[in-house]
Amino acid sequence: MPYQAINPYSGELIREFPDATTEQVEQALVNAQQFYQSAKTQPIAERAHLLQQLATEFRQQVAQYARPMTTNMGKLWAEAQAEVGKTADFAEYYVKNGERLLQDTAYPDVPKGKAHVEYHSIGAIMTIEPWNFPFTQIMRVFAPNFIVGNPVLLKDPSIIPECAQAFEDATRKVGLPVGAFKNLFASYDQVNQIIADDRVQGVAFTGSDGAGKKIAATAGENLCKSTMELGGTDVFIVLDDADLASAIQAGVAGRLNNAGQVCTAAKRFMIHESVYADFVAGMSAAFAQRKLGDPLDPATTLAPLSSKAAQEQLQKQVAAIIKGGAKLIWGKNEPIAGPGALFNPLILEGMDFDHPMYDTELFGPVAQIYKIKNDAEALELANQSRRGLGGSIFSGNLARARKLASQIETGQVAINQMLTSYPELPFGGVKHSGYGRELSDLGLREFVNAKTIIE
Repeated sequence: MPYQAINPYSGELIREFPDATTEQVEQALVNAQQFYQSAKTQPIAERAHLLQQLATEFRQQVAQYARPMTTNMGKLWAEAQAEVGKTADFAEYYVKNGERLLQDTAYPDVPKGKAHVEYHSIGAIMTIEPWNFPFTQIMRVFAPNFIVGNPVLLKDPSIIPECAQAFEDATRKVGLPVGAFKNLFASYDQVNQIIADDRVQGVAFTGSDGAGKKIAATAGENLCKSTMELGGTDVFIVLDDADLASAIQAGVAGRLNNAGQVCTAAKRFMIHESVYADFVAGMSAAFAQRKLGDPLDPATTLAPLSSKAAQEQLQKQVAAIIKGGAKLIWGKNEPIAGPGALFNPLILEGMDFDHPMYDTELFGPVAQIYKIKNDAEALELANQSRRGLGGSIFSGNLARARKLASQIETGQVAINQMLTSYPELPFGGVKHSGYGRELSDLGLREFVNAKTIIE
C-alpha cells in the first residue's frame, strides 16, 4: 500500500514514504525485545520522567505537530492544536498515576498465609490505529504500555504518514530508549507476521469492525491478547424535560466536530416528540452556520473529510439511505466536485429497523433523527444496534437520566453533555464496538502479567 500524505482539501500529494522492508521489521522486533528485557529492571519513575519529556515536547511545539494533522487528514487547525494538547494530557495522566496504579494489590482472604498480585510487563504490543485522531490514538496505547515496560510497534493508516513519523521523531528527540516505540510503514501481510511473532504479546486495534474481526482472528490464532475499539452508532437522546438550547449546542458539536469523523460522535438523534420540531429547527440553523473550506483557515468551521475515497463512500451511503425510504429534511445533497473531499452537512429522518442501511455507521457530517414518544421507546431504539460504544442523554431529571443511562448497552454514556474521552476514565465498547478498555487504570492493566504471589 502506498503511504502517501495527500491534502484532503486540495488533493495535493505532499509526500510519499517507502514501505517497510523485511529487515526493518525484524530490527524493530529485535529492538523491542531488548527494551522489554532492559525495562524489567528499570524503575518506573525513570520511564515516567521520560514520558513527561515527551508530553512537554508536544506542549512546547503545538503548531509543529498540529500541522500534519490538518494537511494529512483535514482536521480543523483549532481542533488539531487542541488534539496536541490532549495528547500531552494522556501522557501526563500516566506520568502522575502510573506507578501508583501498578503497586501490588493485596488479597488477604486466603485459607493460609497471605497473597498479593504484582503487575509485570509482557512484551511488545502491536498497535494498529485509525487516522481520525492521529496523535491521541497513539498516545492512549503508548503511554500506559511505556510505563508498564511494554514496547509498542505502530501500524498507522497510509493516509497520515507524516503524523506517524512525527510521533516517532518526537520520541527520539526527547531521548526515549531505542525499541520503546517504532513506527512501521508496514503492509497487512507484515502486520500478520508481526502478530504471529513470539516477541509480540498484545494487539491494540481501533478501526472498522470488518478489519477488527480479521485482526482479532489473527491474534487469536497466535494466542496473542487483543483489545478492539470498533466504532459506534452512538445515540443522542433528548427527553421532553431537557434544556433544549444546551442539547442543540452539544448535538451539533457532537455531530460536526472533526467533520463527524469520530467513533463516539452523536450519530442517531432520538428526540422526544414534544421538542422534536424545535430541536430540528435549532440543529438546522446551527448546521447552516458552518463554513466549509480550507482547514488551515481559521474562518473555516467545517473541515473536509479525510480523503476523496471517504467522500465518495459517504455519498454512496446517503444515496442508499434515501433510496431505502429515509428523507432528507435539511441540507444540500449534492456531491462537491473537485480534487478535495468537502462534504455538505445533512439531516435525515425515517430510518426504520428494517431499512437496508439501518445500523450503518456514517462517518461524516450526516445526522439521523428519530422521533420518540417516551423513555421506553428511546431505550428500545438505542439498544437496537449491533454496536455499543457511547451515547448522551439530556434531561432535567437527573434520576431519570441515570436510570436510562444504566440500561443503554454501551461502554459509556454522558448525561447533559457531549461525550468525550478523559484519561482518568475507561474508554471502550461492547457488542460489535469491541472489547477491552483504554485510558484510566483499566487501560494501564490491559497488557500486563497480573502475577499472584502466595506466601
